[in-house]
Amino acid sequence: MPVGLNKNAPHQVVIVGGGFGGLYAAKGLNAANVNVTLIDKRNFHLFQPLLYQVATGTLSPSDISAPLRSVFSKSKNTKVLLGEVNEIDPKAQQVILGDEVVPYDTLIVATGANHSYFGKDHWEKVAPGLKTVEDAIEMRRRIFGAFEAAEKETDPEIRRAFLNFVIVGGGPTGVELAGAIAELAYKTLKEDFRSIDTSETKILLLQGGPRILPHMAPELSASAAVSLQKLGIELHTHTRVINLEGDIVTFKQGDQLTEIASKTILWAAGVQGSPMGKVLTESTGVECDFSGRVIVEPDLSIEGYNNIFVIGDLANFSHQDSKVLPGVAPVAKQQGEYVGKLIQRRLKGKTLPQFNYNDVGSLAMIGQNLAVVDLGLIKLTGFIAWAFWLLVHIYFLIEFDTKLLVVFQWAWNYITRNRRSRLITGREAIVEPKTVNNTVQQPSVTPL
Repeated sequence: MPVGLNKNAPHQVVIVGGGFGGLYAAKGLNAANVNVTLIDKRNFHLFQPLLYQVATGTLSPSDISAPLRSVFSKSKNTKVLLGEVNEIDPKAQQVILGDEVVPYDTLIVATGANHSYFGKDHWEKVAPGLKTVEDAIEMRRRIFGAFEAAEKETDPEIRRAFLNFVIVGGGPTGVELAGAIAELAYKTLKEDFRSIDTSETKILLLQGGPRILPHMAPELSASAAVSLQKLGIELHTHTRVINLEGDIVTFKQGDQLTEIASKTILWAAGVQGSPMGKVLTESTGVECDFSGRVIVEPDLSIEGYNNIFVIGDLANFSHQDSKVLPGVAPVAKQQGEYVGKLIQRRLKGKTLPQFNYNDVGSLAMIGQNLAVVDLGLIKLTGFIAWAFWLLVHIYFLIEFDTKLLVVFQWAWNYITRNRRSRLITGREAIVEPKTVNNTVQQPSVTPL
């Protein structure tokens, strides 16, 4: 049955996805003479760049989430629906949510991306990624559960496996996870256990390319590598994971194969477009790239349908310098704002030039007082970069009370080095391996 909308409104805009792209598209239409229906399978907007801090106990999920109904409570032209779109009918201009049908004049799809295991999807159970609140809570359970299990383990080989942490992927998520776990092991938890010495923790960061943070300037990548190594993290570049089976990680560096036993393997190596890309392909014939991202036109619409837009991580936009824009929050935000403006211009019989991304730079946190920031001509490292990272992330948080909560939590952690959200939740118990193969061959690591 159709969901009731205001039929007097001149234009019906349906937005699928409440991430950065969908959120800013809806906010941009707040004062327009249109009806907006925002559909998401979650009732909250999630600030994904800080998920790693939930996974490592610095913040709670509510600290980085904003209820969508609260965000749009004063936007009288915006309706929020909780549901998952499983079909699109472009001819009838409808999206289908189970037995509900929502009509549209303009459709904006902003459903983001999922993890990519490069054809080895069965690795997900062994090495969880970090895209949702549930992912972060599962990571947190595994990280803190590993220390707890090591505390009561008497077999030194098994204990060593619990204290080995392997992170696959040297982009911002991988680097930030590695730095946060290092601070946990070598500082925060150092006095909390009696049977283990958490400083014996081994953290390996595996990167397939020649350097970590490859999207940044080489000198910043090198600076980040030095900082991570000073924190005690082992960097392995030019390294490809061959197999994840049980507690054993097998990776290849050059011609050398290495195995290491680890109970905590974390995935930060790749992403692919959400299943909505396939839905759009089946209903409209639009092409997707090898990662499942929808290939869009210069104005972010899809070929053959100028009233269907795809934005954010799901979009493959390659009309600017012939490079595909990265799947980061600033891109999604600017694309959402652009489409909101374009819709309003079209209703007035006008248009806009093609979308043009204003690169605001990239940044990554390494540890307390340590970060790298690439603003093009300006490059920052150390404490100044760290302070800048904090300010930028506070700015992009959606609600004012959330900003206050996060500032308080960060201040408390900075002063006490304690993390208040170290909860181990979930019904699954920690399963201790009966046997562990912990033979490690040390490959040579190219200095960065």
